Order: sequence, then structure tokens, then C-alpha cells
Amino acid sequence: MTADSPDGAAPDGAAPDGAAPVGAVPHGAIPHGATARFVVEPVGAWDHAHAVGLLAAHSVPGAEATDVAAATHARLVELGTGAARASHRLDLSFAATGVDVALTGPDGVPPTQATVDEARRVVRTWLDLDTDLDDVERGFADDPVLGPLVAARPGIRVTGNPDGFETAVMTVLGQQVSLAAARTFTGRLVAAHGEPVAGTGLTRFPRADRLADADVDELRAAVGVTNGRARTIHALAEVVADGLVIAPDVDHADARRRLLAVPGIGPWTVEYLAVRALGDRDAWPAGDLVLRRVMGGVTTKEAEVAGAPWSPWRAYALFHLWAAVLPTAP
Repeated sequence: MTADSPDGAAPDGAAPDGAAPVGAVPHGAIPHGATARFVVEPVGAWDHAHAVGLLAAHSVPGAEATDVAAATHARLVELGTGAARASHRLDLSFAATGVDVALTGPDGVPPTQATVDEARRVVRTWLDLDTDLDDVERGFADDPVLGPLVAARPGIRVTGNPDGFETAVMTVLGQQVSLAAARTFTGRLVAAHGEPVAGTGLTRFPRADRLADADVDELRAAVGVTNGRARTIHALAEVVADGLVIAPDVDHADARRRLLAVPGIGPWTVEYLAVRALGDRDAWPAGDLVLRRVMGGVTTKEAEVAGAPWSPWRAYALFHLWAAVLPTAP
């Protein structure tokens, strides 16, 4: 998908029906003793196929592995505090009733109960499993635009990403290119600057301080992007290394302000990140070209006005409108 926003960032794209595993990683090397297993369930209905398709469409080579047919996804998450904070592998197996989760510690070390509890919270937030969609969908039921979409495909939740910096970097790398190209660029960045985590079979997404210390020309050459894009990635990394946290539990207004101050990041990118990284369920990237197209070719201002009645659930409206033209799963 190309240049579907004023900032040039590609929104959620489509995963091919019956797609082969994306970035498949062998599981046989994972020590069973290092793995804890648990189940998380959604509050109410859930279109889990939509979530799997979205994850596949954004899966970063080397850092994630998604199998649409098997409805599985694997990635690393940072868990723990202080010196004990480390990358753990999450293997998710999706069904309409919930997610079976396998949590694998680094270097064959079994996760602690505190780490398991933290992982459970991370998964619930990431997949938006705590929202009571009955309230949301009742609010849309009589709307002439959203009512038919919700009736046709109920249970769509706002799938995010457990790493806000990763989401921001991939969004910037997706500016003015297809989503497939964005995944390729991000995979190159992971290969050049990521950290393989022993015992997990996956590579951790590059830390902000590492990218902030990198040379801009080296970033450009390693990833294969323009000078401007490399400078934006570097500037974003500097801001995050300096203390900006891109996560649901921060001051959203302050995060928006600081992101917008990064050269190369515009209003669309900020609102997109508010949806998928900050967890703002009323965020509304009115300038998104796909959104405006599905709303009948309206202007950004007209999209802003048209979306007002859908507050405070505009992020759900956005996902339903995107899903109408960009189905992320069969």
C-alpha cells in the first residue's frame, strides 16, 4: 500500500488469504523447561482472524513470525524491572475464545510468576482484550455508515503493538512505500542493529539508544532508505533515548507534542501512533487517504467533522472502515 497518508505512512494492509508463515522460526530449539503457558480471554466477542491478519501484514522479518493458516504469532517482549529486565519470547495461538500463550525466558531460564503476570497484562493491552465491545458496537448500531459494517463483521478490536518505538520506526519506514516494502526495510534494520536473544530464535528490535548512536549515513545504507527517512529515524531514536515513552500509560498529549516535533513526523503519523501505540481509543487520523476514500473521497476537514459523532470510540470506527476495504484476514 503506497502513500496513503499526508505523512506518507502506509496504514494497515492486507494479508494474503491462505498466506504462508511470515518469518517462520523453528520451535524445536526452545527448551520446554523455560516456557510458561497460560490463556487470556477477551471481554465479549472477538474477531481473532482480523487480529492475526493484521499481525501478519506488519510482521517484521527476524523479529516476528506469523502463520495465518495456523493462527499463530511469535515475537519478543521486554519484561521485568531494573537489572532483571530482559527479552522474552511470546508464542500466541489464536481462537475466537481467546489466546493460548507460551512465554519463553532467555537463555533457557524459566519465567518467574511476576514475569508471567506482566506478560498477561501486555497481551491483554496489545490485543485490546479488556474493552467491552457491546458498549462500542451498540453505539454504532444505528449509524448509517458503521452500523452495516459492525453487523457484517462484529468483534473487531484495536490491535496495537507492545513496543511503541518499534511501531513508530516501522511507520516512518513505511512512508511513501508499500507495507511490504516497510516490512523489508524494518527487517533490514533489525538485521543490522537488532540483538539476537539466546534461546528464543528471534532478534530483538533495535534499542533507541543504539539507533541514536548510529551514523545517519550508515542507517541509510543498511536499510536502503532516503537520507530524509534515515534522519527521521535517527531523530526519533534520539527523542526516545532521551526519555520519550510511546505507550498507553503515558500522557497522550505530551507524547503527541513530542512526536510532532520530530522532523519528518506529521499529524497523520502522530494520530496513527496514538491508535496503535498509545492506545487512544478516540484517536482519529482524519488525513488518512484510505479512510477518506472509503468515506466517499472527503477532505481531511470533512473527515474530521464526519468522525465527530463516533467519539469516544473513533479508533474502532477507523478499524471498521479500514477493514471494509483492506481486509486483513479471510
